[in-house]
Amino acid sequence: MAAIRGADTRPEMIIRKALHARGFRYRLHAKELLGKPDLILPKYRSAIFVHGCFWHGHGCPLFRWPKTREDFWRNKIGRNKMRDADVRRQLGADGWRVAIVWECALKGRCRLPLTHVIDSLSAWLSSDANELCIEGQRSDEPV
Repeated sequence: MAAIRGADTRPEMIIRKALHARGFRYRLHAKELLGKPDLILPKYRSAIFVHGCFWHGHGCPLFRWPKTREDFWRNKIGRNKMRDADVRRQLGADGWRVAIVWECALKGRCRLPLTHVIDSLSAWLSSDANELCIEGQRSDEPV
């Protein structure tokens, strides 16, 4: 697990590059904010998290419970999910808008076109909506 990155992951870099190309300017991993969001856009009072489906227990094809040390993994991922909910709630209470981009939206068989993901983020940043969740396409949903 020592080789697992907590910052500058490939999905995060994809989002950063695409948002920058669209003219959005952001700060990275703001330590002063709870949960250290992957990107913050102070102009829009918005925080963006790019969540790995495994580490955050997303119910998609990229997530599978490990077969070894099941208790350890269920506790760890369960705590991650509780922490994520607390962070979203607290950031919202502090006046920040929160977006979550799931890894499955960017890779795997359920991925969405990158333009769709970035268009959704751009529209959300320009809107008044408080939350946004972008996840991979389910097999029965149209894009």
